[in-house]
Amino acid sequence: MSAVEYGKRSGSRSRRLARGNRWRSGFTLIELLVVLSIISFLMAILLPALGKVRAQARRIIGTGNLRQIVTAGNVFSCDNDERYPPSVATIGLGDNWTWQEPTMLTGYLKRTPSTHRSLSGYLRSYIPDAETLFCPNAPIRYKYLQEAWDAGDEWDNPDTPAVPDPVMGTYCLYWNYTGYLGAEEGLLRGPSGPARGHRESRIVVTDRFGYNHFRGPGAYGSCERFTQAEVTEGYEISSAYWSRPGQGSIEELSRFDVKLHAGFVDGHVESYLPAETVPMRVILYPETGEPCKDDQPTPGIFYLPRIGLH
Repeated sequence: MSAVEYGKRSGSRSRRLARGNRWRSGFTLIELLVVLSIISFLMAILLPALGKVRAQARRIIGTGNLRQIVTAGNVFSCDNDERYPPSVATIGLGDNWTWQEPTMLTGYLKRTPSTHRSLSGYLRSYIPDAETLFCPNAPIRYKYLQEAWDAGDEWDNPDTPAVPDPVMGTYCLYWNYTGYLGAEEGLLRGPSGPARGHRESRIVVTDRFGYNHFRGPGAYGSCERFTQAEVTEGYEISSAYWSRPGQGSIEELSRFDVKLHAGFVDGHVESYLPAETVPMRVILYPETGEPCKDDQPTPGIFYLPRIGLH
């Protein structure tokens, strides 16, 4: 091959490569707009589906948490003469005590030397991970939840003065708890064990759903998110929760779109709606069953599913 022919062939190949490189160097504006439109269309389809998947995953985790709590109580009872642990939702010492809201995980002080002030004092070996005690739909977890659970009766919040600090959770615990259901329903008596006693309820644990808590007067509050709800921030002893102003009426409850869950002594978890609940007030005087009054800062009303109350 002569030098001239070789030069012609090399030049032709170089021109073809140059044209190929120019063709591969980028997209036209129209092509880019088409690609972006396709991506936007796919995102519009996928994002709602992903949101539903995440919501379903949180529901599964929440249901699992409630089931684990019931199971822990039942296993504890097997090791302790078929009895659930005492409720730690109290404040006061000896005979001078009163009930507190059923979300309490750690009390202020021991009522007696033989009882624990913390739920983990009874159940830490059955529930090692405090995440089980946190509703996955609640907005913000209490930052010291695991530390408080591990510390048990020795818990003292490092951000507050050196006094015993309580801890409030996102679930309501009703074993060995007593509350006021009103003149017609009488008293709620939480189950003392899986076999239960006379007129004891079957409800062990529920999602938190209440009204007129002192942190949100004149408002509904729940660990489960509902329409138009905003975040009520947590503070030194509790997690944040969802809330919305309201009147506390039966008509309003019937319009709530949130689905709540409860765990029962037989281990199953069941869903219910706010309209299918009975209001419970925290008892101020245990000897008479008289509840807290609305004209002072109180834990407010907690709504329990009507199913399983007796």
